[in-house]
Amino acid sequence: MRSTRSHLPDGGEWATSRISERAYCLLCPNPSPMTLDGTNTWLLREPASDEVVVVDPGPLDHAHLRAIVSTVESWGARVGLTLLTHGHEDHAAGADEFHRLTGAPVRRARRAGGDDDLGAGDVVRAGGLELLVVETPGHTSDSLSFVLPAENRLLTGDTVLGRGSTVVAHPDGDLEAYLGSLERIERLTASGEVTSLLPGHGPFVADAAGVVAWYREHRAQRLEQVAVAAAAVTPGVGEDLADAVVRTVYADVPREVWPAARLTVLAQLEYLRTHG
Repeated sequence: MRSTRSHLPDGGEWATSRISERAYCLLCPNPSPMTLDGTNTWLLREPASDEVVVVDPGPLDHAHLRAIVSTVESWGARVGLTLLTHGHEDHAAGADEFHRLTGAPVRRARRAGGDDDLGAGDVVRAGGLELLVVETPGHTSDSLSFVLPAENRLLTGDTVLGRGSTVVAHPDGDLEAYLGSLERIERLTASGEVTSLLPGHGPFVADAAGVVAWYREHRAQRLEQVAVAAAAVTPGVGEDLADAVVRTVYADVPREVWPAARLTVLAQLEYLRTHG
């Protein structure tokens, strides 16, 4: 991986990391316990093409949006298409403004609305670049991932992160759907169609199969822990069952992520109620 630094017209500075021949990452400066180092905006370009596909322009951060445009223009190219992995603010809130800046169409999951939006098996092409759409709901109901067949890479949004595990954002997120999405990605790794991951947060993942296997094992372990805790804990004053389970099962994680853990616990409790 190689990083380069460039300058905005207003004097700002940003870093672009080249991951491969076609994939570049521009990190949004929005770090937090939920976004890790920040949101990864992916710039995808067929070598020597004058069109770039941007995946997840990020939050409504005007400096970051300008940095994306300036980076693309520094290559002598233009943004031909914008894709969204899902609708969470840290990935998608800047999409409308980015459309105004570039004129490029913005495409997202079909269930998010729009006549020509994306569903499983769709193929997206721009500037000679080809991406295959994979529906990966669970983190949210509208989560998509994109296979870059030329490099056997999968852009995963928040479905699989570069570090740590993700949130199943109940009630929009659903654990059964999420487990199905992990199985879908695992099939892609088993077939060799996907060997590495370009996540929405955290570093590039070279061993896609290993990370997805860990995700499945980790989710099964957490689900068992939640089942045991739900049968044993007594909520304290001002708590409900989910709060008490978080306090018990997620005692090993920082308290600032407990609100997110609570969403996942709610999804896990719903799954347990459904599946006994």
